[in-house]
This record gives sequence, C-alpha cells and structure tokens, in this order.
Amino acid sequence: MDIDMVGGGGDAPYLDPELLQLPEVSPFVLKASPQLAEELFSQWLSLPDTIRLVKSLIDDAKVGNPVNFFGISVNTSASGGNSLPSLFPAGSAPPLSPRSSSGSPRMSKQKTGPSSLGSPLKLVSEPVQEFIPQFYFQNGRPPANELREQCILRIKHFFSNHLDGLRIDEFKSITKEICKLPSFFSSAIFRKIDSDCYGIVTRDAFIKYWVDGNMLAMDRTTCIFNILKQPEHYYLIQTDFKPVLRELLTTHPGLEFLQSTPEFQERYAETVIYRIFYYINRSGNGRLTLRELKRGNVIAAMQHADEEEDINKVLRYFSYEHFYVIYCKFWELDTDHDFLIDKENLLRYGNHALTYRIVDRIFSQVPRKFTSNIEGKMGYEDFVYFMLSEEDKSSEPSLEYWFKCLDLDGNGVLTPNEMQFFYEEQLHRMECISQEPVLFEDILCQIVDMIAPELHFR
Repeated sequence: MDIDMVGGGGDAPYLDPELLQLPEVSPFVLKASPQLAEELFSQWLSLPDTIRLVKSLIDDAKVGNPVNFFGISVNTSASGGNSLPSLFPAGSAPPLSPRSSSGSPRMSKQKTGPSSLGSPLKLVSEPVQEFIPQFYFQNGRPPANELREQCILRIKHFFSNHLDGLRIDEFKSITKEICKLPSFFSSAIFRKIDSDCYGIVTRDAFIKYWVDGNMLAMDRTTCIFNILKQPEHYYLIQTDFKPVLRELLTTHPGLEFLQSTPEFQERYAETVIYRIFYYINRSGNGRLTLRELKRGNVIAAMQHADEEEDINKVLRYFSYEHFYVIYCKFWELDTDHDFLIDKENLLRYGNHALTYRIVDRIFSQVPRKFTSNIEGKMGYEDFVYFMLSEEDKSSEPSLEYWFKCLDLDGNGVLTPNEMQFFYEEQLHRMECISQEPVLFEDILCQIVDMIAPELHFR
C-alpha cells in the first residue's frame, strides 16, 4: 500500500503539532521543530494497526461509502489532498506513541480495557438504551412471588378446616400468625374485610384483602394505619382507635375486672387514646398521620400489651394504674361532678401549687384549645393533657405546653420580664409563709448557668 496517499502525495500539507496530542512532548517544541513532528507522524503511520485502519478508510472511499469518523462526516468523493485533519478531530484520543508501551506513562493510564481496533482511535457506538425498573407503585410495592406463594399456602392451611369461612371469634389466630399483628386487631381486620356484614370471612376474601391488597409487603406500622383509618382519610382520628381498645378490654386478662363497670371501660379507652395523641400527634390538630405514627412508639406498646398479662407493666399508654391516678385526680377536683373543671377547681391541684397567673394562662387556652366548648370550663381530655404536662416536664409536649404559658407575647422567645411576671407570685407566697425569699435575680443566674448561652448561642 502506498502510504503517501494519505498525505496527498507531492507537497504534503502543513501538519499542526496540536493534532498529535503528545503529553510527553511540549507543543511548543513540536512547533519549533516541524521536522520532529513529521517524523513522529511518519512513525505512527508505519505502525501495522495504523496501516490497517488507513487501508479500511481508503477502501470505503474508493467504493463511495460515506464515512462517519468520530461523529464527523467525511466526504470521500473529494480528493484526499487534505484529509489529515479529519482523522484527528479536536477532543479525540491522542495517537499512540511509537515508544514501548511498558515505558510510557500514558499507556499505563489509558489501559482500561481491550480495544477492538488496537488503536486509541475508536468508533463511537450507538448509545445503549438502559432499562429502568418500576420504582413507584400507587398501592405499594407488590410482594415477592416466593413470599406471596408461602403466605397463600399458610392461609390455605388455616382455612382447610373452615371451607365456608371464619367467624369473628375464630379470626384471632389469623391475626397473630398470618398478619403478625396484636390479637386485639382481629375484629378490626375482620370488619374491614367483611364490609357487607355477612358475619363470615372466606379464604378468597382474605387473600384478596391481605395478599392482593399488598398488605403482605407493608411494614407493621403501615398495616395498622391502613386497618384503622377511614377509606377517605389519609390520617387517624381518635375514634379510629376505639374498636381495637374495645376488643382489648374484652379479651385482655389484666382488664377482666372492668367488664362489670362499662362506664370505667369507656373512660379507660378514652384515657389511652388521649395519651397516644398527646405524645404522638405533635402537630396537635387531632389528625395522626402515618409519619407521626412511625416516629412514635405506640405500635411497640400495642405489641407489648398483647404479650403481657399484667397490663400495669405496660407503662406506655396502656397502664391501668396510670389511668386510675389521672381519673381519680380529675374526680377529686370536679366537686360538682359535672365532668367539668373551672379555675377555682384547678387552683386546688397539687395542694395549691399553681399560681393564679399560670391558671389564667391555661384557661385562656394559650397552650392548648379546650375541647369542652364551654366558656371557662376544662373537660376531661383537657385535664389529661394538663396533668401529663405537669407530672413529666421532661417530655417535648410538656416543654412546649409550659413554654407557651410563659411566652406572654407569643414571639417564641422567653425574656427575663416574662419569667419574672410569673415568679412574683411565688415570691409573695414565700413571704406570706415566713420563708426566706429567693430573689429572681438569683433564679435567673441559675437559669443562665444551666443554659450556658456562651456555648450554645455563639
């Protein structure tokens, strides 16, 4: 093959040294010594791989095929007089150095994979269309086929002796073994499936709800959220918890003694619900979202209540002793037993520990709006929120409750004047009982020392 054809024969056109792209040799040196650049280019043309590449391009040009080289169209019908720049477009890979590959740092850096042409000049292939699997499912990600089949086999086993279906009193084993939920959710799940109130749930109906409805693939909190909420809601309200608490009161061995006093059963269920919303519903709007439910610990407490026979050992939300203390304290303050408390009643709380000013703030409904809907009266739910905040001031709801009471202007910042306003009444009490008064300045100094503002507010 005549290599001179590449240069057009005769007078070779000027070769731009930049096209050689040799990082080992400065472009200024190549421009200053054009003979060196020509020599390097000639050596590159003498390589066997380069000869095969050039020959294939010339063969394509002879038959008139269009050549698309590195995305640049080359008109092969024109004379090959100045074809060199088209072989080295700007930004392409540099040509191979004629030196040994073992001694070339460039070769060690670029050796990332085998080349189909044995040359750094590679043809651009068509982009491969990448398949992106589905990552959003409107009704939740469906369960894996293996998990689905295992669950269906277990369901068939449970229904093998009940071909006509299961009644509500026979559904508890399904709730615990298949659904992995507390047993006192059985009636709620049963009624969710038996929407037409036939009084029976068939195997196919349960598979349709639990397996086909993707409940199998959900975590426990999401399952409970979907079981309890109303179909048109995206949140839980207090009445949504009543069915499971009614079943808990009916079936739990630690609450059997309450079955003869239905009124106290109702008060216990209300207190548990108020405690759940006090700690979990941080927005305070009475609408418990899935995110709030996941952030709380109520699901773990439900599981604990289902496994523990002594309900008083379930300190979170479900302890009967906690309910007893709260309810008796309310009944003690409610002297006329109209199930409402006024300011004078609340002032007797904790042996008159509260001041007139703080009670006024509570009844102005600054920390929380009353649910009694009666002017100047606090209902049982309002008292539960107050007492939980009073007895445990380390919790976040309690801190927020009392902060709002002290923040007179509602700007989210407590000033010394606001704190002194409430302390003056306590100072007066100390003077009345002949105790040595503790000055507010000393109290403020202690508060500043505990806060350490030079460390936290720099």
